[in-house]
This record gives sequence, C-alpha cells and structure tokens, in this order.
Amino acid sequence: MTATDSMQEYLAEAYRIAHYQPESPYVSTSALAEELHVSAPAVTRMVQRLKREGYLEHEPYRGVRLTPAGEREALANIRRHRLVERFLVDVMGFGWHEVHDDADDLGLVVSDVLVDKMDEMSGYPKRCPHGEPIPSADGEMPNIVDYPLSDVDVSSEYVISRVHTHDGHKLKYFSDLSLEPGKHFQLVTRAPFKGPLQLLVDGQTQFLGHELAGTLRVCSQAEYALV
Repeated sequence: MTATDSMQEYLAEAYRIAHYQPESPYVSTSALAEELHVSAPAVTRMVQRLKREGYLEHEPYRGVRLTPAGEREALANIRRHRLVERFLVDVMGFGWHEVHDDADDLGLVVSDVLVDKMDEMSGYPKRCPHGEPIPSADGEMPNIVDYPLSDVDVSSEYVISRVHTHDGHKLKYFSDLSLEPGKHFQLVTRAPFKGPLQLLVDGQTQFLGHELAGTLRVCSQAEYALV
C-alpha cells in the first residue's frame, strides 16, 4: 500500500524528531502527539496502521522506529516540504517565518515534476530556509554536523547551521538579530546558571537568552557545507 498523506506526515515527523536525538533512533509516541498536535489515542491508531503496513517498528517503552520503507516515505515528504519552503522564500519573496504552514499544505498537492522545477528555480539548494538539509530526489539525506548554541565553547566563531523552531515570532526575532542560517558570529560570553549569551554579529553586540539559544544549531564553516 502506498502511504497516504496523513501516513507520510507521521513518518516525516518521526524522522525529524529522531534527527535531533542521534543517541536513539526510537521516537516516543508522546513526542509525536506533541509535535503533530493530536491526541495520544490518535497516535496509537496511526502507529498500529503504519506498523501493519511495514513502515515502522514499535517497541513498548521505547517508541517507534522507521523501517527502510518508512524512511523512504518520510524523506519524500520532507524533500517536498523543504523545497516548497525554499521556493516560497527565494522565488516568491516570503519571509522565512511565514512559510512553514503553507509548505505543509502545498506539499500535499504538488507533483514530483513541480517539486523538481521548484528545485531548479531555487538554484538546487542544499538546505531549507531554516537550515535543515534537503534530501535528494533519490532519497539520500545529506550528513549534517552541528551543535546547540547553548552548549558550545565561548570565545569562538561559528556559523548558524539551522533553527529548531517553527514559531514565526521567534524566527522573526532571529531575523531582527541577523541570526539566520549561514550567518557568521562570535560567541563572546555566556552568563552562569543558564544566563544570557553575548554574541558579536556584524560588529554589533547582541544578547540571547539561554533557552532561545538552544533552538539555534551552530557549526564551523567547513561543517556548514553539506556534501
């Protein structure tokens, strides 16, 4: 059975969650419910369906894990979503804080031919506007190496790699601080006890709270170039 749009949505979200927790490939059903804004019983029903169709494995007390078939469906969904976002920002001129929900909707109806054209018109991007890697048409996800800004060493220079939030207000605030994927900056100080971080961005001093800093992933220039 070909995965439906709803099934792909669950599989893609499971992949995204696992992508941010490299210590384990298993994703809890409660995490899925929270990210998808659905009830626990709804997740349970969908998990059972996806398991029957061979798209995931479910281990009690550990969560769900995508099978190779489930990963292929997830990556197809993620590719469409991130290329639609890229097209909306690069070609149509929307802000990166405006496109996530629209990309969810458009990703359900655009054909593979149209997605490939969006890829071409956007210049074959490696990352979505939020810095997330874009899978290839044949289902290969680029390797990515980065770290939460709240955890990295002080007095070092970094590049913004990706932003782990879809909150439009937070994204707009990051834009106001010039903290977008690809931006170089220096981490000057970090106050103790989860206090604010001081950054030097384009010669300007900026301050960022510890919790908000944790949504920014950073890396070196060499690590930013996906292969």
